[in-house]
Amino acid sequence: MTHSGKVAIVTGAGSGIGQATVLRLAREGARVVGCDVNPQGLAATRAKLEEAQLSATLLVADVARQEDVERVVAEAGRVDILANVAGIMDFFLPLDELDDATWQRVLSVNLDGVMRMTRAVLPRMREAGGGAIVTVASKASFSGGVSGAAYAASKHGVIGLVRHVAYFYGPLGIRSNAVLPGPVETGIGATAMPKSPWALERAKLAMATMPKSARPEEIAAIISWIASDEASFLNGALVTADGGWSAA
Repeated sequence: MTHSGKVAIVTGAGSGIGQATVLRLAREGARVVGCDVNPQGLAATRAKLEEAQLSATLLVADVARQEDVERVVAEAGRVDILANVAGIMDFFLPLDELDDATWQRVLSVNLDGVMRMTRAVLPRMREAGGGAIVTVASKASFSGGVSGAAYAASKHGVIGLVRHVAYFYGPLGIRSNAVLPGPVETGIGATAMPKSPWALERAKLAMATMPKSARPEEIAAIISWIASDEASFLNGALVTADGGWSAA
């Protein structure tokens, strides 16, 4: 019962890492509020919770919409843990083929969504005297060749935001850290389907040493530990969880 008595918000709760994190934190005693734009995904998460005899509050919400963010945080009340998991891909589009709509949507979810959720919970964490924020970044946070331009830019930006929060709010008892997965068996779906054949061929060079995909549960376990009191001195850390890909 690592998180007994704590309240946690998990974004991207309808599939993959987010779904696994909802189940993990609920199993470890937290009261979990999960959100996702996909109601079918949330229904699948609810079924898994019921199968495991666990419970969580699941809301249809878009982290790119301020009113949705406010609704999720209001539902949670006190917030001890925020897991920023929601994210989408960018069809592996290189910059000269990137359209404004794809750029804006990817940034609105992957970077603006992290900013909005984090900004919304900070006052509550300050009032409570502390909290833990864990944000899912990516191998693409330090690479330019494993995604399209929009995804790479969004995940590079996430690192700056994570470190900003760690530095400015650490003295107030609020920890901010990031997990950097490589390939994961997730439901990131259609936005991962390449639209540019030559760019995909170029990206394959950077992926030549890519290991097998992680299971979402393996990343959720890392998120849970970083958010726990056992990791109380971890702040501003970038925890690589890519099976050794970045070591190549």
